[in-house]
Amino acid sequence: MAFIHLLVVLISLFHSSIAARKLTSLVQDQPLLMEYHKGPLLTGPISLNLIWYGKFSPSQRSIVSDFLTSLSSKTTPNPSVSTWWKTTQNYYAHSKTKTPFPIFTLGKQILDENYSLGKSLTTQQLELLAANGEQKNAINIVLTSADVSVEGFCMSRCGTHGSSKTAGPHKQGKFAYIWVGNSETQCPGQCAWPFHQPIYGPQTAPLVSPNNDVGLDGMVINIASLMAATVTNPFGNGYFQGLADAPLEAVSACPGVYGKGAYPGYAGQLLVDPSTGSSYNAQGVNGRKYLLPAMFNPSTSSCSTLV
Repeated sequence: MAFIHLLVVLISLFHSSIAARKLTSLVQDQPLLMEYHKGPLLTGPISLNLIWYGKFSPSQRSIVSDFLTSLSSKTTPNPSVSTWWKTTQNYYAHSKTKTPFPIFTLGKQILDENYSLGKSLTTQQLELLAANGEQKNAINIVLTSADVSVEGFCMSRCGTHGSSKTAGPHKQGKFAYIWVGNSETQCPGQCAWPFHQPIYGPQTAPLVSPNNDVGLDGMVINIASLMAATVTNPFGNGYFQGLADAPLEAVSACPGVYGKGAYPGYAGQLLVDPSTGSSYNAQGVNGRKYLLPAMFNPSTSSCSTLV
C-alpha cells in the first residue's frame, strides 16, 4: 500500500523521519483538507504485535515497546506521547460514523534473530513476516535491523503500512501491518533526520537523540507516523488527501515539523534535556523521552505540535 517517497525528504530538505508514503507535492497553496473516503477505521481492542527481524538488543526493543505502551498511558507527564496520540481521535469524531476509538495493548513479541528469509527482503516477504503475528484485532509491526536491506528502503521509503488478507480456510477480512527499518548504517540522513545530518540541504548540526540511539529514535518517529496513518487510513479508503496510491495522510501531510517555528531543515523549537543535551517533545512511560512528528488536526485544519 502507499509509500512515502524520498521526494518528501528532498522537498523538505531531508526531513526523512517521516515513513513510507509517495508524495507528489509538499507545497500547499490552499489550506489542507483531509478527506474521508468512507472506508472503515480501526476500532475496538487492538493488539500491537512486534516482529523483530534481525539483531536488536533488549534495550533497543524496550525503546519501541515503551513508546507503544505510552500511546494509551494516562500517567506520563506532559507533554506526553498520549497527548500527541489523542489528535487521531479527531478523525473519528469527524467521520460521523460513531466508530469507537481503538484501545491498544502491547501484544506478542516475535524474535527472528536468525534472518529466516535472509538479509535482503522484498515487500512480499515483509507481508509474510507480518502474517506471523495475530491477524484478528491486531496491528503487526515488522522491524528490520540495521544490517537488513529491504526493497525500496532508503531509495523510496523508510517504512510502510498496509493490509493483507487474514489466513485460514475462509480468509475473511484483513489485518493491518507496519514495517519500519533501522536506517542507522544505511541512510540515517534520509530516515533518521533530525538526529543525523541530511545528505542535501542546510548542513545544520544534528540533534542529540533522546534515547542515545540514532537508529532506534529514528525508527520511533517512523513508527509514530505509520501508526497514525494505519488507524486513520487502514485499508486505503479512510482519511487521506490526493491519489489513493500516493496519499497525504495524518503525519505525511506535515513533513519536517516537530515544534513551533519549523521550516525546511529546521525541526522547530523543542525541549532539551539538560543532563544529556538531547532534544525531545514528548514523554512516555519509564521516564522515556521521544521526538514525535507533527500531526494534521482535522478539527483545526492545521499541523499540531506538542511544543
